[in-house]
Amino acid sequence: MKKIVVIGGGTGNFTVLQGLKHYDVDISAIVSMADDGGSTGILRDELGVLPPGVLRLFLVPHSTTTRITRFLPYYRFEKGGLGGHSFGNLLLSALEKVTGSFEKAVEEVGRILFIKGKVIPVTTHQVRLKMVLNSRKILEGEREIYLSQEIEEGYKTIYLEPYPKANPRALDEIMNADLVVIGPGGLHTSLIPNLLVDGVSQALKETQAKKTFIANLMNRKGQTTQFKVSDYLREIVQYIGADVFDFIIVNNQEPPSDLIEVYSEEGTLVENDVHEERVIAAPLLGGIVAGSRRDLLKRNLIRHDPKKLAQELMKIVNYL
Repeated sequence: MKKIVVIGGGTGNFTVLQGLKHYDVDISAIVSMADDGGSTGILRDELGVLPPGVLRLFLVPHSTTTRITRFLPYYRFEKGGLGGHSFGNLLLSALEKVTGSFEKAVEEVGRILFIKGKVIPVTTHQVRLKMVLNSRKILEGEREIYLSQEIEEGYKTIYLEPYPKANPRALDEIMNADLVVIGPGGLHTSLIPNLLVDGVSQALKETQAKKTFIANLMNRKGQTTQFKVSDYLREIVQYIGADVFDFIIVNNQEPPSDLIEVYSEEGTLVENDVHEERVIAAPLLGGIVAGSRRDLLKRNLIRHDPKKLAQELMKIVNYL
């Protein structure tokens, strides 16, 4: 059985896992531990636990249990002292306290949800993501970086504090993989944080696995404004220390112009300017529902289609 390792965090990698779980492959998700927003941030600060939010997001697409149980971790309390907290975050935090280990907590949730594959934190150390802008302003934490509109003016450095060692299990997964997938996802908040962990970039350079980068569909205004595929690739390569990618998957399907216009305040489409043999260009968008301009954004999201993305990845796997 071929082994696929997905590295990242957030909804982009969630989409990759959703598609791959339908194939007979060994799947591992290596997940950033830099999340500090919302319910996750409160639990980190008040209980001293590792951030459960991203792990919760990644566990669900692996689950093979009933639909209601599979989506129970997403349930978010609306009122009272638990207002704003999701059930999944609370469950993971409670299990970390009971077992004394975040990794053991993830394993226990895996048993409860009948997880197919493994979800592995890239580090088991408490870390904070920080960025120093060219203006010398310091952005503190993943949430502040995610919301910033100043990053496009340039930044001096991005780093994790304290500087963490990689989870040995994460490194083993990378070294023993047949295919490693990075992206899609927030460049500064989901992808780069994994590469800042000591040992990860070196493992990516040393592993015999084929490496694939999946380009984002949309830019984030104020952060990756007018970025093209080459810009994303340049930044990722900078933090790995070498261009290790054997394949680059890009979307070549154009969303409806009305939808692009609605999205214009948030960002623009990522244009592909890399024309090499390793580039795989394919129509990868999820279904677009026809409707009035007023409800376009409510009814449609410019997102990768999990099945289409998985099909392209499996073409690579089948040639290995």
